[in-house]
Formats: sequence, C-alpha cells, structure tokens
Amino acid sequence: MPTKTVSLALGAFLLTATSTLAREPLAAIDWLNTAPPVANIPPTLLQEPPVAQSAHGPDITVTPLERLLPPVGLVPEARTGLPITLWQGSPADQLAALIRDVPVYDLPAMQSLLMTLLLTEARPPFRDDDQILLARLDRLRELGATEPVQALVQEAGPTQSPARFDRWFDATLLNGDEERSCAALTADPYLMQDYSARIFCAARRGDWPTAALMLETADALSLIGKQDMAILDRFLNPDIYEGMPPLPLPASPTPLEFRMFEAIGEPMPTTMLPRAFASADLRDIAGWKAQLEAAERLTRSRAMNPNQLLGLFTDRKPAASGGIWDRVEAVQRFDTALNTQSAEAVRKTLPAFWSAAQAAGLEMAMADLFAPRLAKIKLDGKAAVIAWRLRLLSSEYESAAATPPDQTRQSRFLATLAKGEPASDLAASPQEKAIVRGFAQESEMPAAQNLLLDQGRLGEAILVTMKSFSHGADGNLEAAALSLAAFRLMGLEDIARRAALQLLLLPRGS
Repeated sequence: MPTKTVSLALGAFLLTATSTLAREPLAAIDWLNTAPPVANIPPTLLQEPPVAQSAHGPDITVTPLERLLPPVGLVPEARTGLPITLWQGSPADQLAALIRDVPVYDLPAMQSLLMTLLLTEARPPFRDDDQILLARLDRLRELGATEPVQALVQEAGPTQSPARFDRWFDATLLNGDEERSCAALTADPYLMQDYSARIFCAARRGDWPTAALMLETADALSLIGKQDMAILDRFLNPDIYEGMPPLPLPASPTPLEFRMFEAIGEPMPTTMLPRAFASADLRDIAGWKAQLEAAERLTRSRAMNPNQLLGLFTDRKPAASGGIWDRVEAVQRFDTALNTQSAEAVRKTLPAFWSAAQAAGLEMAMADLFAPRLAKIKLDGKAAVIAWRLRLLSSEYESAAATPPDQTRQSRFLATLAKGEPASDLAASPQEKAIVRGFAQESEMPAAQNLLLDQGRLGEAILVTMKSFSHGADGNLEAAALSLAAFRLMGLEDIARRAALQLLLLPRGS
C-alpha cells in the first residue's frame, strides 16, 4: 500500500543516507578531537630512569624518509621512560599479533609492563594502517581497561574509521557514556553497519518515532537478525511485553546487547562474561557487592587503580558475612589498625588481612596500598615476616631489603635479590639458581632480542622478552634466566627485580 511504501522508503533513507551536510557537524563536536581526563588510568611501572649499569642500543638511529605519524598515548614518555619511537622499525602485523597475544596472566610485573606499553605515547610503525592502535585498544579491552580504551581512541580520533568507531562505541556503552558515541553516529550513520546501534541511539536521544520506523524498515529488509529484533522490539515497546517470559540470553553478548537487556529489565550478570563487562558494574546503578566483585576482577588484571578498590572496600560496613564480605571486613580492620599506628592492633589484624588478600589474588594491590604505612610499624614474629614480604612486593622493595625480619637463608636471599645482586651461595632451589644466572654480571643479551635492538625495534624486543618470561614462570628455567638478563640489559632493572621477587613470593603470580 502507498503509505507502507513511503514509510519503508523513508526508513531506508534514515538507515542508509548520509549527505555531506550530515558529516559537517562532526567538526563542531569538540570532544571528538580532545580526549577527556580518565579517572581510572592504571598505574604504570617505568616512572623512574632505568637503574641497570648497561643498556643496549645503537649509537646512531637511521629513520627512513617517510611521513611520521603522530604519536598516540595517554601517558607521556617522560613518565614511562619509553621513547615515542618504541614501535617504529617493526612489521605492523607481527607487532600487532604480539600485542594481542603476549601472555601476562598471573604475572603482575608483566601485566603492569604491558599496561605501560599500551598507554605510553608512541608513534605507530611506518605503513601501519592503524594495526597497532587497534591492537592496543583490543588488548586494553581484553584486560578490562575500558576507560583507557575510550580515552585512547578519542585522542586518536574515533570517527576517522569504522574500526576505531566500533571500539569506541563498545567502550562508551560499557562505561555508561554512550551519549558521546551516539551523537557521532547520528551525525554520520556510515560509521557503523550495525542497524541495531542506529536504532538504539535514536531511542537513546528520545527520538522514538524514528527508532520505531528504522526498526520496521530493518525488519522488512531483513537487515537485523531475529534475536536482535526481539530485543529491540522489547526495548522500544516495553508495555506490550510486560509480564512476558524473559528472552534467552545470548551466549556471547555484545556490549549493545548487554545494555539493551539491562534496559528491558533483564540485566545479565557479568561474572561469566569477558572482563571488559565488569566495567559496567562500576556504575552507580550497580549494587555494592557487584561493584566490589567487578573492582577485584579488574584490579587483578592491573586494569584498575588499587586506590579505587580501597575506596570501595572502605565505603561502608559489610552487609553480611562470608565470601567477599569477610575480605571487606578484614581490609577495614587492618586499615583502621594502621591508622591507629598501634603495633599490637596491626599484629592482630595483619594475618587475617593477608590471608584474605591471598585468597582473592589481591596481594599486589594490597602491597601497593599499604606498604608505605606498614613500614612505619615495628613488628616481630609472624607479623614481621608477613609485613616484610608484603613490602617486597611493593615499589618499596629495595628499602625493605635493608631490614629483613630474620636471618633465614630464604630471607637473606630475597634481600640480596631486592638489591639486584642475588647471592649465588644462598640460592637453593632450581628457580633461585635461574634467577641468579639472570642477574649475573656476565650475562648477555639473548640473540633474538639482540637482533631486534640492532634494528631499532625496542617495543618488539620487550614484548618478545615478556613472552619468554611467561615460559620461565611456567617452569622453563633457562627462559626465566634469559628473560631476566634481557630486561636488565635493556635498562628495565626494576621490571627484572619485581618479576623475580614475584616468582618467589607469589603462587604463580597473583
């Protein structure tokens, strides 16, 4: 019928047409060109100059006469200690694969180093075609760092390609900041081929008639699958489906599906979803327990600043007992004890606090948070040993090395390692002996990394060494020794010491 034909034609126009005039407002949207401050920038490791006595690198760097692409990153090179030429010289596809795949699970020093590499300001390689930026964004999302994903792509320019926009749109959905991306999509619908996103954004800005018309047209033209049609129909017409059975949950939901299920009153639990979805539980609309569980999950991957976790842990009194509530109580009691500066109060609360941190895999976060205050409390016995080992896991490991709690062989070996000179006569286990080899003065740069450094491929050399260290942590002691030596000879002494200490103090990392 004519009315239907006109309706479909108009809907098709809304779905596909974008005139030159429709693109012009993008230049007027100021925040598209400026990345806003990010509240949750994870801490980076390389904030001080390297302390190694030797560093490998050619005296002269030869740069091809090609157009230099602008550097992109959230943390300046002055803070990370990494040059903006970090990625240049490497084949983009090979480098992107390393960024996406380098294993860091349960290896806190490697997690922090990877986060530093992903966030540092650096130029992409020549002939990059956006591969490195997209790989950085994908790995940040995999780690759960959705706020840095949003900020990084906003700095680079989220509307310059559909691939960038896809990642930005997903991040804004998980961060509860979709007004930004929806405004850009409304101005330029060609940024996404997903009609569900266009319909969602139309409804999000309150234009329900346009959203309904686009849904009708997309259905008639078979542009949306049945599952998405069912969600969108309930999203746009909640009254019609009141009292109806819930929809089946998708096995691998997209951030858009996640938010639409939430909007129709059928929120998905995030515990079984990829880590990036945990970010959605940090919003104010989530309950305290969900926020705590999400914060723990993100802190374990080093995607969240430990101070934010502590803020949630101390926000209010535990609502119940058992599980996470026992951890909250243990942290609060220990925090209170430290505030009183009473050695007796700390002695009583420290063991339960540390056991709770170990059970949740939060040793590194708690060490970062409490080591400075704990260093001021004089303890003895079991509490002194726990406190000392906690401090060895923090950035204050070198000052802790000066005051071991006892003179056992293990404590003396840990103290020498923290000083960067692990004593061979104190090394007993095969792992300790491998660490000694990695710190030996006569150790040499492995051949693979040596070749990469000769070619000016520093970032790739670091990633290759991280991959080697993961094999070392899994039991390949020769790989452990070689990777520790490589870190030190590249000037990453702090990384080497902290990684070695974590191998000995944490059960396969944290």
